[in-house]
Amino acid sequence: MTPDPITLEILFNGLRSVTDEAFIALTRSAYSTNIKERRDHSTAICDAEGRLIVQAENSMPIHLASMVGLMRAVLEKFGPDDIHDGDVFVANDPHVAGGTHLPDINLALPVFIDGKLSAFICNIAHHADVGGMVPGSMAGGMSEIYQEGLRIPAIKLFRRGEMQQDLFDLLLLNVRLPEERQGDYYAQIAACRLGARRLREIHAKHPAGLVDAAFRDIVARTERRMRDAIADIPDGVYRFEDVMDDDGLGTLDIPIKVCITVAGDRFLADFAGTAPQVRGNINVTMNATQAAVAYCLKAMLDPDIPNNQGVLDVCETVAPEGSLLNCVAPAPVAARAHTGQRIIDVVIGALADALPDAAVGAANGANTTAVFSGVDPATGRGYLYLETLGGGFGGRNDRDGTDGVQVHITNTSNLPVEVIETEYPLRVDSYGLIADSGGAGRYRGGMGIRRVIGPVGHDCIFNGAGERFRHRPWGIFGADPGASGRFARIDNDGAEQPLDIKPAGVTLAAGDRIVVETPGAGGYGPPESRAADAIARDAASGKFSPGYLRRYY
Repeated sequence: MTPDPITLEILFNGLRSVTDEAFIALTRSAYSTNIKERRDHSTAICDAEGRLIVQAENSMPIHLASMVGLMRAVLEKFGPDDIHDGDVFVANDPHVAGGTHLPDINLALPVFIDGKLSAFICNIAHHADVGGMVPGSMAGGMSEIYQEGLRIPAIKLFRRGEMQQDLFDLLLLNVRLPEERQGDYYAQIAACRLGARRLREIHAKHPAGLVDAAFRDIVARTERRMRDAIADIPDGVYRFEDVMDDDGLGTLDIPIKVCITVAGDRFLADFAGTAPQVRGNINVTMNATQAAVAYCLKAMLDPDIPNNQGVLDVCETVAPEGSLLNCVAPAPVAARAHTGQRIIDVVIGALADALPDAAVGAANGANTTAVFSGVDPATGRGYLYLETLGGGFGGRNDRDGTDGVQVHITNTSNLPVEVIETEYPLRVDSYGLIADSGGAGRYRGGMGIRRVIGPVGHDCIFNGAGERFRHRPWGIFGADPGASGRFARIDNDGAEQPLDIKPAGVTLAAGDRIVVETPGAGGYGPPESRAADAIARDAASGKFSPGYLRRYY
């Protein structure tokens, strides 16, 4: 059975509504601010073969390949004879279960129609802590994945509808703040069940087999559309390279190199020459590398293409085994999003001359992480505040870059000051954009964020992880780079002390504060070609000093 084009479009939008509703349900029922406020989660539908069919509109691009990785691990381990109605699978491990880092907990619930497996309802949520040697499971200084937290292979959290309580107890025993983690798990389970109920309702409205046929056609249609877009890139070989600041354990200037070959409707990104995997936790598994390349190609060629298996299938991606971008166990990977952002920078850099209207200056290139943990003096209970802060987005061919946003593969929200001070014993002294941090150009780069925050009435621990703190995000086509980021500590006397790029275990006394400054972004086109009215707006906005404007314009 093959759906006609109109029916296929109706079914596709119905499936999107299932994932969007599940996404909202997870947002509204989660316990942690990282999920309920920052929306660091994704929902999706995969078919019985484990292929990604639909991903919710607000989902994280970096989660694209994790969904498929979980499906591959489940199907290989259990096979069709040991997947039953009422099962719920859970996993997080990057090396054996298709994840990208341990805080992202993957759940999958199989959906049976008339006794036959039709699909899986999946979601991923970033839990604020999964154990390990540091609160938040995300700081620099970790040299193997065993230090990063609890590793979960593909296992059944529910068997035929029955919670495996002893297993759940084990998961909660190995994390900080188990009540919060339990609430987030329950939210994920509820979202899976809601999605399954809605998917069964769609099946009930259509002839048997039509929805499964639509799964096939949705992927095929996406692949055709993606290949048509690739065919518009001039055939050729395109190269670019950049470096990571450091790995948090002493290795500096870690190269990432790409060679892109376009031939007709075929696209190959080869990362040969990229550094070997490093001791620090900025390594990336191959599925995360592929997700970054797929995102980049979709964004540059046809942003309206839906995220599904069809996009992944046409993005041929290779990297040497044991390299930074195709690491092997026991490589640590907690800060893999920093490297994922750099993958996107180098792919954009490589394709800039071929696709000048789609290229952008380097964005902030980071997933600047700040984690505060301690004991709330008002309640005597532990707390953990985790956030990844945005920065500048690169200048484009027709407009300035956006200020103070998450970029590319990490489209989460910035946590409001009111939420921080309500939920945690912390005070935000200041929060705003950093003057002069956007790279000058015909269209300037976006600006970074500055936040000053510290504990109230107690001591606490700060852990962080930054990138683009040593190497500024480059401009494109003659534009200037954006400003770099930094961490610093301000003590009670007002003295400021610079911190490492990836600081771990920084003790703060009551009244001490942490300064987090995220990178800006590179501009687009030579500064001397910037329009006079745009310069006047810059001057009136207060975002740029007179000295900056004189220097560049």
